[in-house]
Amino acid sequence: MQSRQHWENVYSRKPSTEVSWFQEHAALSLQLIADHGAPLSAPLIDVGGGASTLVDDLLQRGHTDLTVLDLSAAALATARQRLGAHARQVRWLEANVLEVALPRHHYRIWHDRAVFHFLTSAAERESYVRQVLHAVQPGGLVIVATFAEDGPEQCSGLPVVRYSADALHGEFGEPFELLGHLREDHTTPGGNEQKFVYCFCRKV
Repeated sequence: MQSRQHWENVYSRKPSTEVSWFQEHAALSLQLIADHGAPLSAPLIDVGGGASTLVDDLLQRGHTDLTVLDLSAAALATARQRLGAHARQVRWLEANVLEVALPRHHYRIWHDRAVFHFLTSAAERESYVRQVLHAVQPGGLVIVATFAEDGPEQCSGLPVVRYSADALHGEFGEPFELLGHLREDHTTPGGNEQKFVYCFCRKV
């Protein structure tokens, strides 16, 4: 996984609204979370959430147990500043998802848009899946979005692994029941198109 310093540089040199993965509203993620039907009190973690606006919209919808995890302190600071006093309602974790100690079987929803595709080695991906198995409740929802097979080969100057829906689910295997998958055509602030695939699974 890429270094913390790389992401500190990204968020220190460019406004969060200008990074290629910026979304004014994470509409598809919000839809998938709402469709799951979990109570608003259900613990949810946004992995790689950084400066994402997903947490803003989740708070507005009434979610009360939110964790945002990111490698970059600068990204998390951007989100906290944007939220103002509401930031106190969120748990912020500056950490590497592969290494952080997460509570066992705690989260009802695990959300990751665009972290997993940066894991270019099998060992990193296996560590990630172990973390999901450890941290997500049985029956919990796991949403992972990566660049699709026809998506970009790099992001933020770094190599990524592109996935079909079947290949992405295959990384997680039998402990996760595939509920469905969707594609998203994301337009970057610079006007380029990035094709994503979202897989959503139930942890058995």
